[in-house]
Amino acid sequence: MRKIISFMHISLDGFVAGPNGELNWVKVDEELFAHVGKRISEGDTALYGRATYEMMEDYWPTAGDQPEASQHDIEHSAWYNKIHKVVLSKTINEADLTNTTVINENLSDSINAIKQQDGEDILLFGSPTATHSLIEQNLIDGYWLFVNPVILGQGIPLFTEIKDKTRLKLLNTQQFASGVVELNYVVDRE
Repeated sequence: MRKIISFMHISLDGFVAGPNGELNWVKVDEELFAHVGKRISEGDTALYGRATYEMMEDYWPTAGDQPEASQHDIEHSAWYNKIHKVVLSKTINEADLTNTTVINENLSDSINAIKQQDGEDILLFGSPTATHSLIEQNLIDGYWLFVNPVILGQGIPLFTEIKDKTRLKLLNTQQFASGVVELNYVVDRE
């Protein structure tokens, strides 16, 4: 069965965005882009909340075609255009979208049906509100966290209103020159 892996940049004090959703504190560079690009290139499905999906759609479909496009932009744009996208939204109309499935009801049943399909693990990119909903329903199977060397003090937390303990198993870690540390966990359901 496929797994849902939450891919998230996070501050040392547990925030995934500033108070107004800002991400200007996230450290990304060529080393991190290359590492992430290699890993996601194996994926075939990306999961987004509505706001993150709309942000991605505004940039990535044509980012690689721009004259000033970086190698990362070219590669990520090509990947974005070929993968299947799943969006959690009550307001987006699926009929107008290409290679995209919209889930607007029966979250648990819909996600579990996608997890039963053939394919690679499903990467949930950012999308804190969607992540909170999936955590609440115990639908996330792993966390791929990039801990940034910053303390925000306030913002949107990754983990909020958690009612039950969730045990995690650390698969690996990696430190980057920027000071970012990758923590790769799977949920230990045993």
